[in-house]
Amino acid sequence: MIPPLAGVRVVEFGHYIAAPAATQMLSDLGADVIKIEPPTGDQARGIGAYGEGIVLAYNRGKRSIVLDLKQAGDRETALSLIAEADVVVQNLRADALARLGLGPDDLRPANPRLVHVSIRGFSSRGPSADRAGLDIAAQAESGLMSITGELDGDPLRVGFPVADVAASYAVVQVVLAALLRRERTGEGGVAEVSLLDAAIHLQSAMWGEWHASGQEPRRKGNGQATVAPAADLVRTADGTIVLSAYTADHFARLCRLIDRKWMLDDPRFADNPARVANREALLAEISGAIGVLRTEECLAMLAGHGIVAAEVRTYHDVAEAPDVLASGVLTTGVGPDGDRYTVPSLPFTLDGVTVEADQAVPRAGADSGAPGWRGA
Repeated sequence: MIPPLAGVRVVEFGHYIAAPAATQMLSDLGADVIKIEPPTGDQARGIGAYGEGIVLAYNRGKRSIVLDLKQAGDRETALSLIAEADVVVQNLRADALARLGLGPDDLRPANPRLVHVSIRGFSSRGPSADRAGLDIAAQAESGLMSITGELDGDPLRVGFPVADVAASYAVVQVVLAALLRRERTGEGGVAEVSLLDAAIHLQSAMWGEWHASGQEPRRKGNGQATVAPAADLVRTADGTIVLSAYTADHFARLCRLIDRKWMLDDPRFADNPARVANREALLAEISGAIGVLRTEECLAMLAGHGIVAAEVRTYHDVAEAPDVLASGVLTTGVGPDGDRYTVPSLPFTLDGVTVEADQAVPRAGADSGAPGWRGA
């Protein structure tokens, strides 16, 4: 089957994560992605091992051309590429492209079918439109950090750039929606995604709970605030699991499995409010029973009876997990120096979509060898 985005050309003006991650997904769906980089390259190329990881994760199979957009000749080259493109995705500093004559108002007259997506730290309609906005700013100002961490500890960022990644998924959604509309109407469109909005949207359930309860959400570490045991950490003889068994049926099943049937008659654990109020005692009893078991046998027992439990894994463990290997979510890429590496690809399957292994990551401005390439 033909990949769903075969024949779609995407021009990317991207640094770091949000734009490159979005166009990586479009590329994996079959789009031809041309990455336009400044003479210094994607900024991620110059920030050490973390930056190298970003480049490897989000630039497989793309083609790169270096253009100095301050030079008239290079701007003309960019315009010629965009004239033949279906989609432009950019996350440069606010209005940087518009000041160079490459904003959506400049581009669409020559290419009315163009879908143009800008990624910003903050909405262009608000007072922070011109502020620099990286992932951490969105995590802080979206409320996300206020609910992450231990109750008596400092607010914490999520352990990866979650706002950047959320924004990249939103970009893919709006690109696909705009392309579908274009098929029906013949017209392209202009879209905007902000990191702040994406980070807020991730927390929709928490917003619902805030309105339903009238209580400001608070960080509390592991465990869900209103049910127990739920997302709670339990030590095993050789590792750690997380456990959720808060419905009446699941909690009764858990008590029988761990030989603590008496807990069902204990007023401290009689219902969810009681278990939440006595979470420490609850987890002490559960841990006392589970702590003598190895993780593997513990999971087999619990999962075999329909109780949600999962091992807390390292990246090394994840890479070797049978479920992960079977799903095909991991693929291999080839870095600019020829080294092979493992990285996640698309988080779903679709008939006719196969993410190729050993896709190359080009050096800045280096043709990746894809057919039809015409450089500057």
